Amino acid sequence: MTDDGTAHALAALGPRLRTARERCGATLTGVGRATGIAPSTLSRIETGRRKPTLEVLLRLAKAYDASLDELTGTAPETAPAPATGPRAPAPPRPGDDKAVLPLTRYVGGLHAHKHVLPAPGTPPTRPRQVSHDGYEWLCVLYGRLWLALGDQDLVLGAGDIAEFDTRTAHGVANAGTGGPVEYLIMFGPQGERLRPRTPPLPGRTR
Repeated sequence: MTDDGTAHALAALGPRLRTARERCGATLTGVGRATGIAPSTLSRIETGRRKPTLEVLLRLAKAYDASLDELTGTAPETAPAPATGPRAPAPPRPGDDKAVLPLTRYVGGLHAHKHVLPAPGTPPTRPRQVSHDGYEWLCVLYGRLWLALGDQDLVLGAGDIAEFDTRTAHGVANAGTGGPVEYLIMFGPQGERLRPRTPPLPGRTR
């Protein structure tokens, strides 16, 4: 793997581990009990403030029933097979149901990610919720996103934003079956928030 590839894999590792945990419906505390890794350590790893050791990755791979390649995004690329006529699509692999693109590559402070949720094959059910330290700002770019925040259920469309303390139980899902939903996340692992520095435009209210 090139240096650029290594840097990208390391930058994406925290979000991948967080996605794997959320897919299992596990909390940091629950994973800590199962693996013997302190929840505070898991939180720092997921937010990029700490690099996991191989031993930690092996424990998490076992807890999430995933391979190291799946957790790190380092599965080798394979050449496409020659076309020989129609063939059945390959079954989805773990992690294929949600794409996470890190937009920041530094450690500490606000982290930005772009998430893409494909259209589900069946009508969506209420998202599985998780909670953890931090503060999150979310903006929908395309499609319709179902945000389950505590006991509230919100459907956000393109241009809609939401912000919340991530200690409140929360979860997201594609709200429809017609296409994917794309959204941006700004996450402050220590409660950092966006700070508006310009006043509202005259004649407009927020």
